[in-house]
Amino acid sequence: MTGPWGVPGSGSARPLRLSFDVACSPEHAFRVWTSRIGTWWPPDHTVTGHAEQVVLQGDVGGRIYEQTADGAEHDWGEVTVWQPPFRLAYLWHLGLDRASATEVDIRFVARGEAATRIEIEHRGWERLGEAAGVWRERNVAGWQGLLPHFQAAAEKSAIEEGDG
Repeated sequence: MTGPWGVPGSGSARPLRLSFDVACSPEHAFRVWTSRIGTWWPPDHTVTGHAEQVVLQGDVGGRIYEQTADGAEHDWGEVTVWQPPFRLAYLWHLGLDRASATEVDIRFVARGEAATRIEIEHRGWERLGEAAGVWRERNVAGWQGLLPHFQAAAEKSAIEEGDG
């Protein structure tokens, strides 16, 4: 996995850029990231720390949120680009006010019949003012902890479904 720390730019506002390969088609990778997000997103990577369900509603304007056992919903973001199976982008404000949302842009690039390069750019840190550096570094750790869950789920389900 290519890490975010080598990205050219200055200070805490520079975008995070990550890329890695998964052993499945772009269609499968996109589907796992979006409609199956609740199967791989770790419950401790949530607002409450114990979400029952994580939802990404497909299409522009779709909500990204968690739901707890008692039915409470906590918004995390909003889909801004929906181009299956090639691109997904969303505003991201997990644990923040929506006005402070950063932007996540994900591309699913075919690398043969059963391989996909996932390219992620997480930007917009300047919206967080003085706290930009802290939030950016927190998200470096967040992505490092999150992406292995996605990769494992995408590759395991691809094998089970004959897509890998």
